Amino acid sequence: MKALVLRAPNTPFELTQVPDPVAGPGEAVARVLACGSGLTIQHLKAGRNTAAFPRIIGHEITGEIVAVGAGVTGLRLGDGVTAYYYLNCGHCRWCRSNFEPLCENSGGNVGRNCDGGYAEYIKLPAHIFIRLPDGLDYKAHPAEIGVITDALATPYKVLRRARVRPGETVAVFGAGGGVGIHQLMLAKWARARVIAVDVAANKFEACRKAGADEVVDASGGKVVEALLDLTGGRGVDVAIDYVSTTSTLEAAARALGIHGRLVTLGGAGQDFRVSALDMLRKEQDLLGSRYVTRSEILETLDLVVRGEVWPLVSEIHPMEEAEAVHARLERGEVTGRAALRIG
Repeated sequence: MKALVLRAPNTPFELTQVPDPVAGPGEAVARVLACGSGLTIQHLKAGRNTAAFPRIIGHEITGEIVAVGAGVTGLRLGDGVTAYYYLNCGHCRWCRSNFEPLCENSGGNVGRNCDGGYAEYIKLPAHIFIRLPDGLDYKAHPAEIGVITDALATPYKVLRRARVRPGETVAVFGAGGGVGIHQLMLAKWARARVIAVDVAANKFEACRKAGADEVVDASGGKVVEALLDLTGGRGVDVAIDYVSTTSTLEAAARALGIHGRLVTLGGAGQDFRVSALDMLRKEQDLLGSRYVTRSEILETLDLVVRGEVWPLVSEIHPMEEAEAVHARLERGEVTGRAALRIG
């Protein structure tokens, strides 16, 4: 099969032929139609996150099952599928409690600890594949369907984690990023007042189109003052930080109002300081949110089937242009998501 292979971090893709994967017991193989290109996998390519090389990266797939191994009962040939990002075991107490991101026996991630979707075929443990629901035309829109498992499902999970209610004010830090812009979309879907916070003024128009009621230019360092001004001094109800540097986390915390909730989603994952007195007096919550559960992916797919939301994929490229796509990702030039057309 044709695949994009990374021989080492911070090196170009090698578009080459590699052996077709063969499904073993408990495994399945899917033909890949498209795979999303986001910062998570660019971090691997750039060496900011570790992986065992050589590696085929990519996890936001749309595919069709072409082979199943012995003992597999939940998949049939021809099923349209996407993939769960975490290689969870499926049977520990956290997996059985529908908290798969906290799996005690996690094998890592698709496209990081096993080969991923930048290839014509992908082999995974069968339970890692997720069957696409009826009513989802994945053949007509493979790129858009593939990115749902991250770009839309992650912000959907955050809405639940932060208990966002209609009429509340939600500030999204890193709003112009691939997931941040979808968070604007989902927060508006949840009938919140939405404020986009970013340093990239050239993405503000896209933020407004995605659902932002106001935008805050963070490049001047006056984010807290701007958010307090926009809320009449009350502060925001929810701050969602997709950047998670010390400065963004501390600004988000200071901008919270009474019963305010701050959610961090990794990003830089830096330490920060927060006022314990503010937390006490205002009964504030500091929350972490780690990927999504399988049920949250299924619920997000249902939202798409019902036409309530739709992912923003701004560019779709053939495999031969992967290097240029990732260069644009590194420079922050992609709006929403990019994707590769595979099959």
